[in-house]
Amino acid sequence: MELLKVKALKKYFPVKKKLTGEPLWLKAVDGIDFSIEKDKVFALVGESGCGKSTVARLVLRLMKPTSGEILFEGRDISALKGDSLKAFRKSVQIIFQDPFASLNPRRTVFDTISEPLKIHRIVDKKYFKDASAELLKKVGLGADVMNRYPHEFSGGQRQRICIARALAVNPKLIVADEPLSALDVSIQAQILNLLQKLREETKITFLFISHDLKIVNYFSDTVAVMYLGKIVEYAKTEELFKNPMHPYTVLLLSSAPKIRVQPSGVRHQPDTGEVPSPIHVPQGCPFHPRCPKRFKPCDNIVPELKEAKGRLVSCHLWNSYE
Repeated sequence: MELLKVKALKKYFPVKKKLTGEPLWLKAVDGIDFSIEKDKVFALVGESGCGKSTVARLVLRLMKPTSGEILFEGRDISALKGDSLKAFRKSVQIIFQDPFASLNPRRTVFDTISEPLKIHRIVDKKYFKDASAELLKKVGLGADVMNRYPHEFSGGQRQRICIARALAVNPKLIVADEPLSALDVSIQAQILNLLQKLREETKITFLFISHDLKIVNYFSDTVAVMYLGKIVEYAKTEELFKNPMHPYTVLLLSSAPKIRVQPSGVRHQPDTGEVPSPIHVPQGCPFHPRCPKRFKPCDNIVPELKEAKGRLVSCHLWNSYE
């Protein structure tokens, strides 16, 4: 069953004006479609600046879309007000990239975790400490940390506190926006295992945003690859990593760090070229200036996201064109 459905979603930001006085637009999200099924992990991947985090903020209704729809349990979230909006806020939580920046340095762990319990009236006030202790236990922390402040913890511990805060209201969907990128590699593995354990125990659905392909391969069920605000490939995780079809997906996978070392001691990385500006998106296929397989239609015709071999791909190599 679909928990979240995104239809033709766009978010444009005005940046500056041309000499003629016409505004220029930064196309952060440029007409994307995807859906997330209950109890599944849907991952958005792509280089920095491709629009992943903007999608997260749109889904959370932290900003308004330029156009398009976001349906949560079949209801358009832009139309929610009052109690319906409060119920949506309770059902959809976020884990931010930087755990230190997302915690109030003046509030104790107990204050941080008990606040959503109070706002959404999850339990009576007299049970706040017990409920907070139970949440901390779920994320691998003891009740003895409740009276401490964020600066007293390591990065991994702070992220565990953020996860406990997100779990406090029993959400149906968690938006995880690069939740591991600010942590050391050894700590990343611990937090990822924690998320996997929570997923198995609570059946929470995830919108997982990351640029780390190894993590996405391990944690997600379905993947959408974004480039300059558009989805260029959309497939089951296993199929995408086994047989990437869009040239950009191939480039991402080949650019991932590998153990192989050249005789000179320098690791080989493919020449990926420069990402064009989202203000001046290339005509035709947005990826064609960097694509090693481009041919004539790529320069002028924008490829549609169409089904090819059981997945969706936006590429003239796989799509028929006139």
